[in-house]
Amino acid sequence: MSGLDWVVVGAYFCVMIGIGLWSTKRIENVADFFTARGRIPWWLSGISHHMSGYSAIMFVTFAAVAYDYGITVYFWWPLTIGLGVGVGAFLFAPRWNRLRAKHNVKSPLEYLAVRYNLPTQQVLAYSGAALKVVDIAAKWVAIAVLLQGFADLPLEWGIILTGVCTMFYMAFGGLWADVLTDFGQFVIQAVAGIAMLVAVMAHLSGVSTLWTMWDDLPASHGDPVNGSVTTGLIMAFLLVKTFEYNGGMWNLAQRYMSAPSGSRAKKSALLSSALWLIWPLILFLPMIAAPLIVPGLENGEESYIKLAQELLPTGLIGLLLAGFFSHTMAMVASDSNVITAVITRDLAPVLFPKLRRLNERRELLFARITTVAFVCVSMGFALFSDPDGFIMTVVVSIVAATMGPISIPLMLGLLPWFKRNGAWAAIGSWAGGLAVWSYLYWGVPDEDVTEAMTVGWPLLTSLALYVVIGLVKPQGSVEGDALVDSLGTDPEPGGVPGEVSDPVPAERA
Repeated sequence: MSGLDWVVVGAYFCVMIGIGLWSTKRIENVADFFTARGRIPWWLSGISHHMSGYSAIMFVTFAAVAYDYGITVYFWWPLTIGLGVGVGAFLFAPRWNRLRAKHNVKSPLEYLAVRYNLPTQQVLAYSGAALKVVDIAAKWVAIAVLLQGFADLPLEWGIILTGVCTMFYMAFGGLWADVLTDFGQFVIQAVAGIAMLVAVMAHLSGVSTLWTMWDDLPASHGDPVNGSVTTGLIMAFLLVKTFEYNGGMWNLAQRYMSAPSGSRAKKSALLSSALWLIWPLILFLPMIAAPLIVPGLENGEESYIKLAQELLPTGLIGLLLAGFFSHTMAMVASDSNVITAVITRDLAPVLFPKLRRLNERRELLFARITTVAFVCVSMGFALFSDPDGFIMTVVVSIVAATMGPISIPLMLGLLPWFKRNGAWAAIGSWAGGLAVWSYLYWGVPDEDVTEAMTVGWPLLTSLALYVVIGLVKPQGSVEGDALVDSLGTDPEPGGVPGEVSDPVPAERA
């Protein structure tokens, strides 16, 4: 990297810190810190929802899939997300928003104490928080791998540099800083992504590259199903991503909660869905064409780095690296904010009841301290992990596979069709799904387990148990039924947040 490239990267870090400092002006209490009190425009919420699904993993692990197997990476990943988010725009997005608007909910899990009971809320909160530590650690490793490839910076320093900067602006700016960073990421990604596509077309045969490159690539590179990606895996991912990207991944529920109303949250989801269906194609085409420009790589995870070094001029490499930073930092910041919300609102007050009596200023300070602590823990996990194969293991075998059992009770609990499903159904589905995952992950030889099984079976088990237990042992409650029924429409204009019910009544806490 040249001096100009380092100037671009340094300028990006300065902008991120500036966003964090500017966002402090909008943060007065934890409602601002966690949900922006519904003041984020729907289009910005939609862009943020879309960009929160990216990280440097896309340019390391997914680039390797594109390099080795071609267009199948699009059908396996962004297509399933785009379709799933489109479905969720009608089922889930408005309901998440109405939890905030009608019940003053600040954490996606806060409503579970009323919908089921407090133990159910705690079980889902602890298991989800533990999963996020591993998930975020994989993202720190991914950006560190890219830094090492571009700048020969040791993995440890890459993790520390990215983590400390993220920690700084998130602790100050909360969700506002996160959303604005997502928008900045969107702009950087647009410039860098289009520049890379143009560079690839210029290097090969111009615009006609888009349809002629398939003749020069291996024939299987144009197949939707190729390599380890099977039709079963794509269908499993479609099911998982429908739950994950509509709120099962808690930070994305926040995006819907932060929109001005349920109807606008729906528009946010539809915008995000459209972006997922279109934009990743622009990013993946250079990765798919990479074997024609940097052939013979033994490690496909290096393909995007080599492609950039081969084609991009001075300055643009720095912008591309800044884009990698923004991908990872925005996603990790998003995860950190929502995990902080869960710890601050759902976990810590149960362990230390005195926290419920904190005034607004002290509660906000506690949220910021929790943000710093959580980022430090995830960085520590990344620092002591083995980067070889760690990212793909986490993304597919752990996160995608366990997200379903954790998200089924959370997501279906919002829908009126499952009002009879109570705590037994929630805990049973969670435990059953994780038991199946544990058996597949540790109890069956690797050669006997496909990725489709690892991802799909735990979720299908959890879904089946949730439905069956709800039928066999219905547990509806007056409070839970009223909460679910209230999510069908937006509040009346001029309504006061929290006027329908308090999310965690004192007698349950």
